Amino acid sequence: MSAPSPPSPPGSSGAGSFDPSELDPSNGAPGWRDLSLNRPGDAVRAKALEANQVAPVRALIARALGIRTEQRAWKVGADGEMEVGRQLRKLGPGWHVIHAVPVGTRECDIDHVVIGPAGVFTLNTKNHGRSSVWVAENTFMVNGKKTEYLQQSRFEAERATKLLSGSCGFDVLVEPVIVVMAGALKIKVPPLCVHVVGRRHIARWLSKRHAVLAPHIVDEIFGQARRDTTWAPRSRPAG
Repeated sequence: MSAPSPPSPPGSSGAGSFDPSELDPSNGAPGWRDLSLNRPGDAVRAKALEANQVAPVRALIARALGIRTEQRAWKVGADGEMEVGRQLRKLGPGWHVIHAVPVGTRECDIDHVVIGPAGVFTLNTKNHGRSSVWVAENTFMVNGKKTEYLQQSRFEAERATKLLSGSCGFDVLVEPVIVVMAGALKIKVPPLCVHVVGRRHIARWLSKRHAVLAPHIVDEIFGQARRDTTWAPRSRPAG
């Protein structure tokens, strides 16, 4: 995985370059936040901390009794994203990973956006501990219970496709991936339009896919994907 580089200065031609009109006139800084500096699990970790601060005693009692709470669910999610982030560090040169990408204005986020020679992927991490996961063409079950993971991942990738294409000025196809952490994972039939991969195999799975993007296209997409304004466009002030 390529180490994130700082935003390019005005007038440069590298990935993430911007023109002077993008500067904040108050301090001369870029008018966007660099998401490539995010750590894995940042978004859900913040939600877990917020839930703990709202009701710290309740959270402490729930942990002591082993009761599942919203705060506990956020923490488990953050732990899963951190583990997948560690796996993604195995990717070689030419790959970029952006973690905890906030989308829109409703506190939604994409766990990981991966951009490299094999294309662009949204990774949705599912940490189910020792549970059993069973996957078929249109079904994703955890311990025999159906989930909406496939539909959610398709929607996530479709949204990313629209936002990145609009920001880049050319078509960017984004493929959805569900990265699974579980005691057992059985894929009876590969799902439609969604990849399901075990967390230990994700870096190798990505690396072995056929190259479809030239290096300069990878850099251009990354240059737009790293900007928070790509995912939650801001309206420019009048005048």
